[in-house]
Amino acid sequence: MYCLQWLIPVLLLPKPANPALLQTHVMFMVLYLIGFFLERKPCTVCSLVFLVAVLLICYSGIGNCLLWGSNCDTVRCDNS
Repeated sequence: MYCLQWLIPVLLLPKPANPALLQTHVMFMVLYLIGFFLERKPCTVCSLVFLVAVLLICYSGIGNCLLWGSNCDTVRCDNS
């Protein structure tokens, strides 16, 4: 699980507060992850652990996902 030390900080990067910078942030994250997987070739276990962590973060609450934003201003944000 040595390769996870390069993937865990990706989960800790905050999304920008400015919505105009969100697309740039998403592009950076996608390019970093593609470059990491092509260069480092992490093991299957590390890749699965990282993907499960990203999925859990994305579906745990509104606005938490690394790869897309939420539109809480126009859509009702609670589940009821």
